[in-house]
Amino acid sequence: MSIAATPHAVSELKPGSSRDVRPLIQAELPSLIALRHDLHAHPELNYREKRTSELVQRELAALAGSGLQFKAGLAKGTGVLAYLPPTEKANESKPSIGLRADMDALPITEQTGKPYASTVPGIMHACGHDGHTTILLGAARVLSKLPHRARGVHFVFQPAEESGAGGNAMCQDGVLDGKILGPRIERMYGLHGWPTLPLNTIGTRPGPLLAATDDVIVTIVGEQSHAAYPHFARDPILCVAQCILSLQQLVARNHSPFDNVVCSMTMISGGTANNIIPREAQFQGTIRTLAKETRASAKKRFFEIVEGVAKAHGCSAHIDWHEGYPVTFNDPALTARWFETARRVVSAEKVLQLPEPTMGGEDFSYYAQRVPSVFFELGLCRPGDNNPATLHQPEFDFNDDALATGIEMFVALATEP
Repeated sequence: MSIAATPHAVSELKPGSSRDVRPLIQAELPSLIALRHDLHAHPELNYREKRTSELVQRELAALAGSGLQFKAGLAKGTGVLAYLPPTEKANESKPSIGLRADMDALPITEQTGKPYASTVPGIMHACGHDGHTTILLGAARVLSKLPHRARGVHFVFQPAEESGAGGNAMCQDGVLDGKILGPRIERMYGLHGWPTLPLNTIGTRPGPLLAATDDVIVTIVGEQSHAAYPHFARDPILCVAQCILSLQQLVARNHSPFDNVVCSMTMISGGTANNIIPREAQFQGTIRTLAKETRASAKKRFFEIVEGVAKAHGCSAHIDWHEGYPVTFNDPALTARWFETARRVVSAEKVLQLPEPTMGGEDFSYYAQRVPSVFFELGLCRPGDNNPATLHQPEFDFNDDALATGIEMFVALATEP
């Protein structure tokens, strides 16, 4: 897709400006689209992205002539970190700018009908990570061709964003600290394709952008009996039902309506026959919050409610609480700078300040905990599509027409002073 040039006065043009990079992006697009389709056809689940990691490494190896180096085998084996030094040796000791993409897919059976649809039964790229990986590889190609780069750039290709905390694993391996390649990373940027935003718009907000995600498994243990003699039982099925109903007060009666909390119980299991009250039953779900204090109070109330209801039913509750991703928090000062860059790269009407966070989660949050960072959304929705397939749906496919904007934005952020 061709991107219409945004007019700039000649005096405003800087190395890496839109006028410089757009022809480079256009030249790379055909092969990048083919690469994205290849990634889409060969999805891999978290920490098993062996083929994807090898493809990334081959692409990076082709850029070695520009001075780009990379280290593979990170984050339990499939993570890759690349470093492209600045063009001037005097700047080599300066901290670098980091760009991140996730590589893993989801356990979903694809229903797009595309010629490049998943060839792996039950697994597909339903969250657009194939697009993210392609955009970051495209940015590496373009940046390697620029005659001037004031800063070094790190390219972080991480596994296991989908519930595997691959971002945390990459951080623990030292990708931000200068322990692997190049200097330390001073600031980080990441993006996510967003199917409900208009095509080639970009948007973010300062502060919380995505929620903290905690998951829970609750096992209720009672007393088994014949279903005809319920007075001999301590019914865990009834207890589970009451727990789930009572947990609605965690949102509706324990937190302000202006304090974002989601408590969704999504799985129930228990019982072996219709004439047996079982000994135990189980339910699972997720709790999403945006503030540290709210996260702590929601956990406290969850335990109090479930344990109290179980005791009232003569049962016991075993709660397995899994602390998930932190809040994805955009550094306010860096976000203001991001908006300045974004309005220079694309027309101002396509740059959106998102009015509120989303209650989805992202392990980009682990980078943002350690260095000033900005995560932003890239619009994928075609004009006239009033019912686009959204993330984690079997009909979803990343929109190739958004690749150029994603690449251009990454390049612009990487060429900031």
